[in-house]
Amino acid sequence: MKTDNVVQEKSYAFALRIIKLYKYLVENKKEYVLAKQLLRCGTSIGANVEEAIGGQSKKDFTAKLAIAYKEARESEYWLRLLKDSGELDDKAADSVLSDCRELLKLIGSIQKTIKSQSSKIRNS
Repeated sequence: MKTDNVVQEKSYAFALRIIKLYKYLVENKKEYVLAKQLLRCGTSIGANVEEAIGGQSKKDFTAKLAIAYKEARESEYWLRLLKDSGELDDKAADSVLSDCRELLKLIGSIQKTIKSQSSKIRNS
């Protein structure tokens, strides 16, 4: 997948990493519950970004992007929990956490831009 949309590309790549991490946790660590939670929210980020891009209105776009941000926050939580519980070693966890935090910054930045544009329109 090659697009000019950075958040779309990064959320897709993150989902692939999460799928691989899920397989590792299930096959090697026999960790099912936390792994499943991470799989759901970690892959949901990109799905909601895709829905936002295909949104029928600015309101739809904003709502789906807000869900993607919440899913990224949840992913960060599960990754921290896996790291701090010893299910993931620090190096692996820090690498995936770094990607997750980058997504949070990207999506958060888009949300701020939308809010800023909306307030400029209202104040015009």
